[in-house]
Amino acid sequence: MEKEATKPEQQRRPRPQQEKKGAVNFSFATPARVEEIIERTGTRGEAIQVRCRILEGRDKNKVLRRNVRGPIQTGDMLMLRETEIEARRLKKSGRGLG
Repeated sequence: MEKEATKPEQQRRPRPQQEKKGAVNFSFATPARVEEIIERTGTRGEAIQVRCRILEGRDKNKVLRRNVRGPIQTGDMLMLRETEIEARRLKKSGRGLG
């Protein structure tokens, strides 16, 4: 009996490891506490500008101005991905304010 010609064996690539379903990945973040709510901003008022104090890391005790979306109040904690960029100051000029 002769052997049948077999196809060349396919090279198997190692499968990339898949994350477990429902696993959570966290990025590094720095905690900050909201000290003051300045004003609503954005074209429809969807963001709120706040002043917050950094609680940990190399910028500890630095006060930043940031824009936040969603409900927020004084004393809330924010987790900031970066602490170097600050939001622009809001201009007091607007419709009817001249």
